[in-house]
Amino acid sequence: MTRQRAVEKAPANGLPNAISLNKRNIRGLLFIGLILCDIAAIRAGFSVGRMLRDWRWLAPNGIVLSWLILPIHLIFAARNGAISRIALERLSESIRRALAAFIMATSAVALLIFFQYAGPLVSRVAFGVAIVCSILFIALGRLIFAMCFVSPVPGGLVGELLIVDGVPPRPGAYHVFDAQAAGFRPDLNDPNMLARLAALVGPFDRVVVATIEERRRQWALLMKAYSVTAEVLLEGETPLGAIGVGRYHGRDTIVVARGPMSLGARTKKRTMDLVMASAAVVLLAPLLLLVAIAIKLDSRGPVLFAQTRLGRDNKPFKIMKFRSMKVQASDFDGNRSATPDDDRVTRVGRFIRKTSIDELPQLFNVLKGDMSIVGPRPHALGSLAGDKLFWEVTQKYWLRHTLKPGITGLAQIRGYRGATHEQSDLEKRLQADLEYIDGWRLSRDISIIANTIRVIVHPRAY
Repeated sequence: MTRQRAVEKAPANGLPNAISLNKRNIRGLLFIGLILCDIAAIRAGFSVGRMLRDWRWLAPNGIVLSWLILPIHLIFAARNGAISRIALERLSESIRRALAAFIMATSAVALLIFFQYAGPLVSRVAFGVAIVCSILFIALGRLIFAMCFVSPVPGGLVGELLIVDGVPPRPGAYHVFDAQAAGFRPDLNDPNMLARLAALVGPFDRVVVATIEERRRQWALLMKAYSVTAEVLLEGETPLGAIGVGRYHGRDTIVVARGPMSLGARTKKRTMDLVMASAAVVLLAPLLLLVAIAIKLDSRGPVLFAQTRLGRDNKPFKIMKFRSMKVQASDFDGNRSATPDDDRVTRVGRFIRKTSIDELPQLFNVLKGDMSIVGPRPHALGSLAGDKLFWEVTQKYWLRHTLKPGITGLAQIRGYRGATHEQSDLEKRLQADLEYIDGWRLSRDISIIANTIRVIVHPRAY
């Protein structure tokens, strides 16, 4: 097989064959491997030290020094990039940063021993030999790990996809998708196409688009709506809202989008989502049960109402709500906004919509991973601002989908809720959503959650 792996051959649904294993998953496994290598190296180093003296001389007051050093080493390693992509890509950096983390951890423990007056209980010879051996084993372990596990990864550690549209494929690309051959167009007015593109780019870290000049702007704006590093290959100077300059196999590109959150930020946000959603489901279980019974007694039909919405990277998902309308009058496309005297709304439905209780089943969407506690609210595909679909008002609408949608968000606590009778109603929400995405921080999420309490009951909910 040649180096260029063609994925332009598409199955019946128009989607190409994705890479066999997501490169982000591969890097995650390699990060775990680096951690295990360091743990084994430090434990082996201290085992050599224990061969010189009884083990108690490396365990003052019963505290085994190697187990004390290990967590501190891993913390420093995570902080200084010893467990990062650059550590996987550059062996010299991997060894240098790992050794620096170990030396800092050992120094901290040695200082602790001094202040605890436990120095006489530690064998200096055994401790010194353990440190030297650990340093050697860390360097050797990372070298062997790089040779055996990192270097053999096909196509490198970064998943790159080249999308060609109207131009021939560039030499050297490992994954190529021919948009024209698959009948793929950069149409911002086609949600189904956006969902297909989401499935295409999802496994990749970097997407480069090579297209004719007339379609560069459409591709550039389209790729901004996905949480990947996206670039447009240039033949000449073109103002596409670039945020950086890159290189692709010896040719210049401009970066038009980067994922809005780092791995660390996504981890913090997801952890908060899981903790808060799990706690909320447990605490609110009696209320959820009572509401379900009330809905069943009030009108015929299912307790829950599921509607297709677009989530992160424009991927469709089923949002869950308590059913608040009569089954025969339910609006699955969201073409008609509720009004104060809406005859579709049931008696129980009017109360749960007024108090926002109908939104509580979305906690299960959060646990599933489709949504977050805080983020831009997901809209129904048929929602209108005035007489236009949301994305027809402004094509920047798609940019709000670079993060998971939320149960609440910055727009909601500012009062931008309810029906969108005018285009300005959508524009205000979009401005708040993009402001939230550009300035994300965990403290703001906590603040938004706290402020949501005062707007749970609002005059525009009916």
